[in-house]
Amino acid sequence: MKSFLLVLAGMFLALLIAAPTHPFASASAKDTADTLRQLEGEFMKAAAEHGSQGYLSYYADDAVEVPNGAPIIQGKVNIAKTMGFLDDKNNQLTWTPVGADISASGDLGYTYGTYEFRSKDKDGKPVVDHGKYTSIWKKQRDGSWKVVLDMGNASPEPAH
Repeated sequence: MKSFLLVLAGMFLALLIAAPTHPFASASAKDTADTLRQLEGEFMKAAAEHGSQGYLSYYADDAVEVPNGAPIIQGKVNIAKTMGFLDDKNNQLTWTPVGADISASGDLGYTYGTYEFRSKDKDGKPVVDHGKYTSIWKKQRDGSWKVVLDMGNASPEPAH
């Protein structure tokens, strides 16, 4: 009986030594900063092809928008009221992620980068605005990633 208990204790100890030390601390192997960078590209393509509806499809229902020079907007429904400009074919919003990261728990991440907004003024002359943005992404119950907080601010034209 003693030898059986010693063998059992040895097996238990071997399992403890072989087990990963932080099994719940790392993000899923398939969700990395590159996952969010890829989502940014899909997000921009959806906005270009489907206007405000494509853009908002990447927002969570409880998202918050922190626009430059304007009050905070809470909720996707309220944010949608301000995004109609994306449905005008004279307007083009593009952005480039510069950085991204995902939390160790794998359920929260962020991206940041630069954007460019091309439009036409009331006389039909081209206007180009530049800025920076930060988006906070949260993994949803269905496994998809959605923007839960988005903010941007204007910047001078980048040096070439």
